[in-house]
Amino acid sequence: MSVDARSHQHSPGPARRRPVQQRSQERYGRILDACAGLLDEVGATALTTKEVAQRAQVPIGTLYQFFAGKEDLLAALATRNLDHYLQRLDARLAGSAPLGPAGFTDLAVEEFVAMKRAVPGFGQVDFGLAGTAAPAGMRDETHLLDAGVDNNTAVALRLQALGGELFETGDPAATTLALRVALEAADAVLKLAFRGDPQGDPALITECKRLVRGYLAQQLPTG
Repeated sequence: MSVDARSHQHSPGPARRRPVQQRSQERYGRILDACAGLLDEVGATALTTKEVAQRAQVPIGTLYQFFAGKEDLLAALATRNLDHYLQRLDARLAGSAPLGPAGFTDLAVEEFVAMKRAVPGFGQVDFGLAGTAAPAGMRDETHLLDAGVDNNTAVALRLQALGGELFETGDPAATTLALRVALEAADAVLKLAFRGDPQGDPALITECKRLVRGYLAQQLPTG
């Protein structure tokens, strides 16, 4: 089953209009690529839709055909990042021996770290705003992925679906909560790991894995 088929039922709705034709899809992707590149240069607060359109070499009106404004643009980038992350993780899982929750956790952290190191803009916007300050005028940066739930809950639901039987404990809501708490903890440790090292402090990355493994082993003992 594909990652898309396993996604949860909430709709993030970041884009004003989803591209259908190939030319529109190419422009849409180019706009998001430009946004990601500029985020590394100026940050989320200073980012403007005008600069993104100029970098993407599209008229500003074309950008607004797809995105209502900067918030929608950042939400679409966060959504694309999450989709790519889950696709990469799914490929890693498919190429590995049968894994328990501990092995799943290690691969999940490793893929996040790999994207943090290599994907443009990921340090500013991963699956939500990675920094502490939201741009002025943004309604709620904690709901970039989904208007109905916070970012880490949205990610937890997608990971829960991806993990399938690994996370079938008889209480799906409790599993979602445990994964959400694990994500919050991992976020904090990985922010610390990358605070003084652009490649991430290896010792702190190892501790992140150990922390999340230990917590999930207690909360999901049947996995």
